Amino acid sequence: MITHPSFVVEPWCLRETELNLDVLAQSESVFALANGHIGWRGNLDEGEPHGLPGAYLNGVHELHPLPYAEAGYGYPESGQTMINVTDGKIIRLLVDDHPYDLRYGELTAHERVLDFRTGVLRRTAEWTSPRGRAVRITSYRLVSFTQRAIAAIAYEVEPLDAGATVAVQSELVANEQMPHDTGDPRVSAAVESPLEAEEDFAQDTRLRLVHCTRKSGQRVAAAAEHIVEGPEGTAWSAESEPDVSRLTVTAALAPGERLRLVKFVAYGWSAERSLPAVHDQVDGAVAAARSTGWDGLLAEQRAYLDNFWSGADVEVDGDAEIQQAVRFGLFHVLQAAARGEERAIPAKGLTGTGYDGHSFWDVESFVLPVLTYTAPQSVAPVLRWRHASLPAARDRAHQLGLAGAAFPWRTITGAECSAYWPAGTAAFHVNADIADAVLRYVIATGDEAFERGPGLELLVQTARLWHSLGHHDAEGVFHIDGVTGPDEYSAIARDNLYTNLMARRNLVAAAEAAVRHVERAEELGVDDEETAAWRHAAARIAVPYNETLGVHEQSAGFTGFQRWDFDNTSPEQYPLMLHFPYFDLYRKQVVKQADLVLAMLTCGDAFTAEEKARNFAYYEQLTVRDSSLSACCQAVMAAETGHLRLAYAYLGEAALMDLENLEHNTRDGLHIASLAGTWMALVLGLGGMRQYDGESGAGSLGFAPRLPERLSGLRFTVLVQGRRLRVDISSSAAAYTLVEGDPLEILHHGEPLTVTASRPMERPLPPMPVQPEPQQPRGRHPADRMDGAAMTGGEAVG
Repeated sequence: MITHPSFVVEPWCLRETELNLDVLAQSESVFALANGHIGWRGNLDEGEPHGLPGAYLNGVHELHPLPYAEAGYGYPESGQTMINVTDGKIIRLLVDDHPYDLRYGELTAHERVLDFRTGVLRRTAEWTSPRGRAVRITSYRLVSFTQRAIAAIAYEVEPLDAGATVAVQSELVANEQMPHDTGDPRVSAAVESPLEAEEDFAQDTRLRLVHCTRKSGQRVAAAAEHIVEGPEGTAWSAESEPDVSRLTVTAALAPGERLRLVKFVAYGWSAERSLPAVHDQVDGAVAAARSTGWDGLLAEQRAYLDNFWSGADVEVDGDAEIQQAVRFGLFHVLQAAARGEERAIPAKGLTGTGYDGHSFWDVESFVLPVLTYTAPQSVAPVLRWRHASLPAARDRAHQLGLAGAAFPWRTITGAECSAYWPAGTAAFHVNADIADAVLRYVIATGDEAFERGPGLELLVQTARLWHSLGHHDAEGVFHIDGVTGPDEYSAIARDNLYTNLMARRNLVAAAEAAVRHVERAEELGVDDEETAAWRHAAARIAVPYNETLGVHEQSAGFTGFQRWDFDNTSPEQYPLMLHFPYFDLYRKQVVKQADLVLAMLTCGDAFTAEEKARNFAYYEQLTVRDSSLSACCQAVMAAETGHLRLAYAYLGEAALMDLENLEHNTRDGLHIASLAGTWMALVLGLGGMRQYDGESGAGSLGFAPRLPERLSGLRFTVLVQGRRLRVDISSSAAAYTLVEGDPLEILHHGEPLTVTASRPMERPLPPMPVQPEPQQPRGRHPADRMDGAAMTGGEAVG
């Protein structure tokens, strides 16, 4: 894929059948391996050629000053940037003294396969050196889901037609030269050789490096242990210096003989523990991995993923690309979160340094919904990270003159590090997004202990922010002024509808949770007067609506703005923010990404079906999708409002965001939220799944499935309240099967059903009402997956 014939469409893997240097950087991202703690880009084993070398540890970053033309009170002062840590995946090869470099000699065969079921990246290559020696190289690479600190490689070399002397150099390398082009010299300076050496070690087959970041003061250790298998006479030696620790293995191989190296790499880091403590941590982890052995790690990896796929797999009949893409997306979402263990999930996961490795509201609004229903054990740790950052969020709120907590728009540690305050400081909706993630997780899992503990405090502190940020007017209406919603082409607005509706949900949820956990609420200083004030604000919150047009307003007065001149905007001028001043964007009706449309997804009970249809049609005309977050939301609401062909088109755009490099920045890392959005478009969109709040907080699930003509079937499993529910949708009916757990109450197109293990339920799909197709801005129509054309007004055009 990546619009290249060397990529093959297969249901359970991503296969590249030949090496193409023109898409090398993109392939490094899509072939990345991670577990939420460690991330290794899919660089070639030998380290070169490369697009962007990358070995990452979640949370390890460097600091740099933020740029301002003029200083202002409350501006964040320090930026945070994820750095490339010690690279443990490098294994260099020399064949009769010729370095194995694919730019020299002749590469006669090359294949890489990322297997979603085994969690292993396999690579095979056949290469003839400039001297005419032909060898075959086979490598297998994994980042362990079961042993959090461990990554491992099995590397084999064999001559093909004549004997050869080979040397394999396994390395740990710190401060690799990076091809940074950030446009900001402060960031470049921060990531240029960010690690100061503290210890280097090499003895027998063991390597170790310990470094400390220069400004953030984080100690990083990496250790490697090896198993060497080769013919008689195979020898090895180890050496180290401050930034390189190396094991060199040499062997004279006859045809049919192989040199095999298994490399176990352990990582650890801390901002508090001593050098001996971190040193001992990685030594212990690598010793445990060696004891498990390569085959043991493979078996653990497969078992972990078998369990994941049993509750997460999505099967699509009729579109092989979408089938591959949804599994690719789910695999990478899991890799971004599985073992993060109270660390943030960066927007690019651990696949690249895009967005400086920052975490945004994307996590709570796009990634956590998927994990809540497929891998719920990975959700609470992310929310606990938010809870651990409450002191910084409360300090930020106090600095802004507000109560409660003001969570950052972009961050690594929990401190705001956006220098652009209209998008950063004013994007208060992140607070409600976090509260919504808490509410969703508790309803879906029934985790009362979490709700009573960190969940309640997150709900309380975010509710306090809204009550202090908003105000009642003379008529008693509650307004929230001067905020930026999800749409980054609008800023500092009054009563952004998404923000207001999400704040309303936040206020009510906090009040109800305080009633359920009275003693804990009292410990947080919550009393009846405060909860009554929250409920009153929620009941009276402003909901902007244009009576003349019959549509809700994205923010108060938005529909009165001048429309953007789409007819005189050329395709080359998108994304608009790179070709027009924000001043012009902010005062026009043009939408970067789904905003009010997202509100209809997250707060659907605030709108009637007729309002949703009118709103969707109106905002389709204005939304240019200059953000990777938009297509999946539009897919869901297109499906709900009866536009299945359009929903299918948007599904394809979300699913292929990175596999086709649609945003032209996959080289910097994957778009984890858009990958999660593939699941959302299928399960929430075509599957019509919605979660409703129950009176007791237990909640229930509803489904309103429908399929576009090209798809003949859709099957998925969701985990909810300790149950495992399988949904099987055809073009005419839907079947619900309880695979595991107690009976479950669900809705099918509004009809209540009770699903039991002994009684699967099947119901027909009601007819779809015919709706006129909404228009998109000129030149911004999604590709129609029915025939590969672009869509406009319901007709396909070439």
